[in-house]
Amino acid sequence: MNASTSPRRPHVVIVGGGFAGLYTAKNLRRSPVDITLIDKRNFHLFQPLLYQVATGSLSPADIASPLRGVLKGQKNIRVLMDKAIDIDPDKQKVVLKDHAPIPYDWLVVATGVSHHYFGNDHWAALAPGLKTIEDALTMRQRIFAAFEAAEKESNPEKQQAWLTFVIVGAGPTGVELAGAIAEIAHSSLKDNFHRIDTRQAKILLIEGVDRVLPPYKPQLSARAQRDLEDLGVTVLTERMVTDINPEQVTVHNNGQSETIVAKTVLWAAGVRASGLGKIIGDRTGAELDRACRVVVNPDLSVASFDNIFVLGDLANYSHQGDGPLPGVAPVAMQEAAYLAKLIGDRLQHRETAPFRYLDYGSLAVIGQNKAVVDLGFAQFTGLVAWMIWVWAHVYYLIEFDNKLIVMLQWGWNYFTRGRGARLITDTPNPQNTSTVPKELVRP
Repeated sequence: MNASTSPRRPHVVIVGGGFAGLYTAKNLRRSPVDITLIDKRNFHLFQPLLYQVATGSLSPADIASPLRGVLKGQKNIRVLMDKAIDIDPDKQKVVLKDHAPIPYDWLVVATGVSHHYFGNDHWAALAPGLKTIEDALTMRQRIFAAFEAAEKESNPEKQQAWLTFVIVGAGPTGVELAGAIAEIAHSSLKDNFHRIDTRQAKILLIEGVDRVLPPYKPQLSARAQRDLEDLGVTVLTERMVTDINPEQVTVHNNGQSETIVAKTVLWAAGVRASGLGKIIGDRTGAELDRACRVVVNPDLSVASFDNIFVLGDLANYSHQGDGPLPGVAPVAMQEAAYLAKLIGDRLQHRETAPFRYLDYGSLAVIGQNKAVVDLGFAQFTGLVAWMIWVWAHVYYLIEFDNKLIVMLQWGWNYFTRGRGARLITDTPNPQNTSTVPKELVRP
């Protein structure tokens, strides 16, 4: 049979090259389908270690892998660097910014989430969040430039304002940032300056509820707070941020307002779905939650369209437990494996049971030799938890060279307490994600 009379293979279009999108593509490598993977970036980013770029432990290229390189051995896939701006469920097409519409038989949308400032989007320029490489470089620039500005400041009050760091949100990202900045101030930089004592830096971690790491068991939250305080972090719970300006942060506490004078504010509270969430809701009639995540069916499909699937952080999967599944990498990876199986089953006209997430535990790092791990059947803290955290993060890195570089860098930092990637560079606007930083490209 020649090519002109060969039957067309089903076409799977995947939008998003994060954990959910990339692993869906990889799990379909032996399936009789053609795949188009679309992402506005040309790389997969290992977001769990993004805070280490922001705090100078790692460089961007250490935690990013070019999509074409990762998928170069997979013959049934095409990678497009473009941005999906709309979908047409009736005509089964994805509309792209700089390319003709792409037809699909199955559509997988996994474009993740961005920061959510709860109606105060003007805070974004003053308190950057941490979701992209640009965000991490912006944070890194602000953190290390603050110490440089303090070194030049002769006024003690203004100097202390530069040495005060406020992190809003005490989930895993906020806890990790606070612990890392404390280690920078009290260890990595303590002998690097002449006019300032970096150990006088104030690191304030603000959380709206009564404890850090709210999703974790209370005893692990309590241990995490003790570890943070041992590192020099001041934990302020049951406080809501009501205003941020270039000179100070205003918080509400028990009916009273208090002002914190600080030059550096970092945002780690709240997420909002990418713009495709609302588009999917408008085009398919799918329900959206308050963060504009798409409420999906038990098989990860949306509304009445059984060939459109939403995965990863963009999906609200509420068919297991009391609330939606957390936005973490293991959820996205298991969803990807399930969806690849579902597509294979449909090709064979087999039924597929609803998706079920197997929770292998959660973990957060506070600092060197300080972490908390909940495996369900057992909980760990301290050095053992930290070693589990290290192993898990190296394991989930995509490419071998990333694993090797990160292990070597961590080993060196462990013994020297150094942070070799603490360069202060000009960075793009944190809200502008249209370019790839030069620092991301390895020679």
